[in-house]
Amino acid sequence: MEKNLARVGEVVVFIDDDLFDFNAAKGMSLRYRWKLFNLTWRHQGWLKKMGAQLWVSTPYLAQKYADWQPILLEPKAPARQAKPVKTLFYHGSASHYDEIEWLYPVVAEVLERAPWLAFEIIGNQKVRKLFANLPRVHVLHSMKWSAYQALLRRPGRTVGLAPLLDSPFNRARSHTKFFDITQAGAVGIYAPGAIYERIVRHGDNGLLVPMEKDAWVDAIMQLAGDEDYRTQLLQAARNSL
Repeated sequence: MEKNLARVGEVVVFIDDDLFDFNAAKGMSLRYRWKLFNLTWRHQGWLKKMGAQLWVSTPYLAQKYADWQPILLEPKAPARQAKPVKTLFYHGSASHYDEIEWLYPVVAEVLERAPWLAFEIIGNQKVRKLFANLPRVHVLHSMKWSAYQALLRRPGRTVGLAPLLDSPFNRARSHTKFFDITQAGAVGIYAPGAIYERIVRHGDNGLLVPMEKDAWVDAIMQLAGDEDYRTQLLQAARNSL
């Protein structure tokens, strides 16, 4: 930047915390204080040398650094989105990691095609790392049963996913995810086969979709985008409980 300063229109540094007073972080962890020192505090002289404009988020910071002639940019509410975000979710345990990996390309394409959809999943650090590069993904920590039941009672979920790969272990599964998805006020997309066909009637109280990526993407897009159809399926699912 020093070599190309003439080509730089303006240098701006924006702070939302008191990053330029090392004493302000007194009492915080040594690691955090070292981070502030290394990344911000020690660069004040260089920033002023570069003629950097200081932007701050609070009147307190504007007054404290008045000699820098800062510009105050107070927080404002973000613009409301034209289309509310809907939540797609999968609540599988660690024993379902194969299904989680199978879902990844499905979720990746859906989130790319539908910016009004978010994805919620329960998982550990391995799951968090798998989905880290996708937008609008919320990875929840595993929780006790009572906490999970409270989670399901909170509104906001739209489409629940219940994929199931064929394996000896999975053949002994039950169809309890139908109850979880319905309790969450969502409509489910389920893997076909003996497990979910015990309770799911395709196109009546849920969707039974072959375990093929494109088929699941299309089913999610159709279901998430058709509120009347979801209402119809949800009512039938509740009648099945």
